[in-house]
Amino acid sequence: MKTLAAVLHKINHPLKIEELNIPNLRKGQVLVKIAYSGICHTQLNEIKGLKGEDKFLPHTLGHEGSGIVDSIGPGVKKVKTNDKVVLTWIKGSGGNALPISYKGKNGLIVNSGAIATFLTYAVIAENRLVKIPDEMPLYEAALLGCAIPTGAGIIINTIKMRTGSSIAIFGVGGIGSSALLAAKLNGAAIIIAIDISDDKLERSLKLGATHIINAAKEDVLSAIMGLTSQKGVDYTIECAGRCETMEIAFKSARDRGGVCVIAGNLPQGEKILIDPFDLIRGKQIVGTWGGETNPDRDIPLYAQWYLKGKLGLSDLITHCFKLNRVNEALEGLNCGKAGRILIDMNEQ
Repeated sequence: MKTLAAVLHKINHPLKIEELNIPNLRKGQVLVKIAYSGICHTQLNEIKGLKGEDKFLPHTLGHEGSGIVDSIGPGVKKVKTNDKVVLTWIKGSGGNALPISYKGKNGLIVNSGAIATFLTYAVIAENRLVKIPDEMPLYEAALLGCAIPTGAGIIINTIKMRTGSSIAIFGVGGIGSSALLAAKLNGAAIIIAIDISDDKLERSLKLGATHIINAAKEDVLSAIMGLTSQKGVDYTIECAGRCETMEIAFKSARDRGGVCVIAGNLPQGEKILIDPFDLIRGKQIVGTWGGETNPDRDIPLYAQWYLKGKLGLSDLITHCFKLNRVNEALEGLNCGKAGRILIDMNEQ
C-alpha cells in the first residue's frame, strides 16, 4: 500500500510530493486515512531551519489533522477501524510507538516520527490520536489537533481565566484566534487583538474582540494602557513569535497579578529582555506546553462545544489547498495575512 506525502529534503527548499510505501503496522501504531491537515509556523520554522540542526532529513511534516482509522496495529485499544479521529502532537493515553519511517523511490528512507499529517495515509502512534463523535465534521475537526488545544487551552487550563477579565492577544493567527474564541466563551469583559494585518484584525472583531490595535500603525503599549483603568490588562498572550512583541506583552500585564503567557516560537538562540522590577511589582511571565492540554479530556470537550454551537471553528479557517499546492499554502501562511489554513487530502 502506498501514500502520497509532502517531503522536506533540504532546508529552505520547497516540499516535494512523493509516493511512499506504507510499512507494516507495529505495536502501538495506527494507519489513518487523513482528511485534512492544519499547517502552522512550526512547519515554517522546520523548513527554514530555525529550530536548529535537522538530523532527520528527509522527513514528512505536519502535527495536527483529522481522519478516519484505516487499520490498527498490535496492542491498540484506544481506537478501531472506521473511527473518526483527531491527530495531535500532544501526547495522550495509548502506546507511544517507535519512530515511524517510510521507503521512497530507490529505497530512500523518509523519516516521519510519531505523527505527521502532510500525507494521504499516515502511520500514527496511538497516543497521538483522539476519537471524536461521528457527527463532528472532519473539516473543522482538523483544528482540534493544535490550534484550539493550544489557544483555548491557555485560557482554560494555563491561566484559568476569570469571567469579567481583560486580555490582550498579540498575534491573531491560528493560536491567537483560538484563544480569542475561548476568552469570549469564558466571559472576558475586554478582549484586545493586536496584529499588523488589517484583515486579521477585522476577523478578530467578528470572532468577539472588543478592541483592535494595528501594531504597524500605533504604539501598542500606550494604546493598551489607554483602554484599561488599571494600567494594564489581567492577561496577555504572545502568539506572534517575535522578541519585541514578547517584551511588550509582558509590559502590558498589570501590576499585582497580571500574567503574560508566551506561546510564540522564536528562532533558536534569540532571547528577550525584561525588567526584573516588573516581577517585584507582581507581574508574572509563564510559558505553555500546548495549552497544558489533556487531549483525551479536552479534545472531545471542544468537539461538543462546536456541535452545540459554542465554538465557531469554521470562522477560523480562511484557506484550503490540495496537497499538490502545499508550498503555496505554506507561502500563504508565511505572508501573515491568512487565518488557519488547511490541506485537503481527499481525492488527490
